[in-house]
Amino acid sequence: MKQLRYLFVFSLAIAIAAAGCGGGGQEKSGDKAPGSEAPAADNGAAASTDPKGIGKFKDVQLTHPLDEAMVKKGQEVAEVKCTSCHKLTEEKLVGPGWKGVTDRRTPEWIMNFVTNVDEMLDKDPEAQAMLEVCMVRMPNQNLSDDDARAVLEYMRKIDGKN
Repeated sequence: MKQLRYLFVFSLAIAIAAAGCGGGGQEKSGDKAPGSEAPAADNGAAASTDPKGIGKFKDVQLTHPLDEAMVKKGQEVAEVKCTSCHKLTEEKLVGPGWKGVTDRRTPEWIMNFVTNVDEMLDKDPEAQAMLEVCMVRMPNQNLSDDDARAVLEYMRKIDGKN
């Protein structure tokens, strides 16, 4: 009976993962050369090449040293909304692994992606390139600005920032 339960939980996790996650960082293999652009979605909007992405975040103030309370909150949010699709290593699960994401992306890009995922996937060339690799759109997790900032702080901790 216990094995059947584990099989059910595993199958459910796979089904949820297949239905949803797919962004948040860039896969190490399949990286595009800096400055290369993926084709924009054909929706009449101009593609953004802004390293800050598309959204309201234009200047994210980082803490030095890391805000440990924010890191803890970010870990709690990530465990509920992110880690079923993202590993904390470089390894891809459904979406890309998080290790090194704060080296590859600006804080603004990360914040804009996790709070404005649909528009980013529709218009941002880097987000579209990730979608081509992962082949599954990341669902909108409806993160508040504070939760998104806490997740960013947790990502910074994963990447050894201080």
